Amino acid sequence: MAMAPNAAAASTDNVNAHIDAPELRLFVMALFFLFGGITSLNDVIIPKLKDLFTLNYTQAMLVQFCFFTAYAAIGIPGALLIKRIGYMRGAAAGLLTMMVGCLLFIPASQSALYALFLFALFILASGVVLVQVVSNPLISLLGPAKTASSRLTFAQAFNSLGTVLFPLVGASVILGKIKDVKVDELVGPALDAYRVTESRLVVNTYIGLAVSLALVAAVVWANRNRLKGEQHEASSLSASVGLLARPRFGFGALCIFLYVGAEVAIGSVIVNYLALPTVMGIDQEAAGGEIWKYWFGAMIGRFIGSAVLRFANPGITLAGCAAGAIALLAVSTNTSGLVAAYSLLAIGLMNSVMFPTIFTLACEGLGSRAADGSGIINVAIFGGAVVPLATGALADLTGSLTTALVLPALCYGVIAAFGLYARRPAAEVAE
Repeated sequence: MAMAPNAAAASTDNVNAHIDAPELRLFVMALFFLFGGITSLNDVIIPKLKDLFTLNYTQAMLVQFCFFTAYAAIGIPGALLIKRIGYMRGAAAGLLTMMVGCLLFIPASQSALYALFLFALFILASGVVLVQVVSNPLISLLGPAKTASSRLTFAQAFNSLGTVLFPLVGASVILGKIKDVKVDELVGPALDAYRVTESRLVVNTYIGLAVSLALVAAVVWANRNRLKGEQHEASSLSASVGLLARPRFGFGALCIFLYVGAEVAIGSVIVNYLALPTVMGIDQEAAGGEIWKYWFGAMIGRFIGSAVLRFANPGITLAGCAAGAIALLAVSTNTSGLVAAYSLLAIGLMNSVMFPTIFTLACEGLGSRAADGSGIINVAIFGGAVVPLATGALADLTGSLTTALVLPALCYGVIAAFGLYARRPAAEVAE
């Protein structure tokens, strides 16, 4: 079946035109790489902070809650800011905000307070939101509208490249431990000193990221006037929220919420899941070294998907991938050993085309209102805060991490239904 055109994948400008600046595609790919990699580092620091502060699953998932709450707080204001100052200045603002968030890990480490780590993650995520509000619409403008879904999927592959490389390096740097130290025997000042020493491993990683972000921000700022013909329509908060009354867009926004929640929940529990005696029974550092395989599947799938979506129906493709994710969860939770481990990691492959496909299907037909749609979609990424926290709470309540994975499975079920619902082209929204 021929692929339905996704005319408004995220265009914020004149719906019938695109920006003639093909060399900027490399810049946008770099942005996808950065915010993807930084977000995936949460999967590494969650088990680290869980160990340092003796947290249960619910408390540990506050890392994702604070990080993804930024999408709810910054999504729409971020879209309005980008309309006011433009894409390149908006990207520079986002990168500098990310840099500040990274640097806040220094006082967090010195205080050895979990709450300060959570605050630093919120500021870091606020910058990520700004960069993402820029990246999703911009990549759609850098080429014909009819191939927007394919182009966004290809850009998401670079996002996945970051999610592969950052945890791979981060696991070896962050998840190591001081030898011959038994944490459960430490109390008072000795415990505080241990936490400060161990958290420096986290801090050093984020200081390196801060330096890199500062350099990229400088390059972006130097090219702040590079885009020609950039235009944005003025809009209000009520106009943006009003799009949710459109069934296709509202359903799609819900699926972005559920997809990000499911993807993040699974990524967040990989280390602890693989460490279970019934799965691989390995230590945290070794389990952390397996995270990249989850994101590698997503990366490979996105390169493949960018080609497949040029001729395949995106709705049917989405439904098939969601059904595949459910099947893999069922296999993982009903088996043991390497089968349980690798069937869970393989869900990354099923996730590969979900975000860009849901995004384009939801925004299809919005025309010049797509900027408002992009802001709402970024708010929906708040699912990355809620679903992992709920998954952690379910694991604590049932005493079983395996049982808790039923929640991501339910999320994928709703996504499969949306794919079938949105398999036909959408009607244009009246201006």
